[in-house]
Amino acid sequence: MATEAYVNQKIQNNIATIEFFHPEQNSLPSDVLKKLADTITEAGNNDDIKVIILQSGGDRTFCAGASFKELIAINDAATGKVFFSGFANVINAMRKCPKFIIGRIQGKTVGGGVGIAASTDYCMATQFASIKLSELNVGIGPFVVSPAIERKMGVSAMSQIAIDANTFYDAEWARSKGLFANVYPDIDELDEAVLKFAQHLCTYNPEAMVEMKKIFWRGTDDWDNLLAERAAISGRLVLSDFTKETLKKFKV
Repeated sequence: MATEAYVNQKIQNNIATIEFFHPEQNSLPSDVLKKLADTITEAGNNDDIKVIILQSGGDRTFCAGASFKELIAINDAATGKVFFSGFANVINAMRKCPKFIIGRIQGKTVGGGVGIAASTDYCMATQFASIKLSELNVGIGPFVVSPAIERKMGVSAMSQIAIDANTFYDAEWARSKGLFANVYPDIDELDEAVLKFAQHLCTYNPEAMVEMKKIFWRGTDDWDNLLAERAAISGRLVLSDFTKETLKKFKV
């Protein structure tokens, strides 16, 4: 069982499996986010890769969102913007990647993790993959990830989970709203389905997939600027008295 954070990539039969891990329920500090964005970009530029599977380590939580340890340590707006830009950079790397990215969501996902799941091109999950946008609970909001979630699930579903920041919505609800394409009873069936699907995608014309990806993401050319602006909003709000007081509850 791993105890140190990592981002690993394995390439086999034209399929790249990119896996991230953090011992604190796969929360994502800045260094892991940077490595994840860089690895996705590199995989997109690798001609030996036709399809990407994005997953996290462990068998419980897909992603707990932002690292609270780093969040609590933010003391100025510039640092705050840089911190929240980590998720923006991962989403933009996924958006610009010319390969189809399959999301493999084995368990609960929170906040920024929902944004990552929404940024995959095809997402598959287990029945345990409930989702929650908890940001309003701590005095900020899902500003950086909401464009990706809105694009995938629509304004209505995104606003529902953003406002109801205390509730986990189950995997079937997420499937009904378009986040997940399929939901499986357990990890073994999920992994079998993900691999089979990735292998099938490898039989497609790579040039056709590149062109389809452009169409899927049409209208998002401004996201480099948009997500940077959203990161600045979060970076400012994390310094508010409300948020600082709320975050004190999370100090160990």
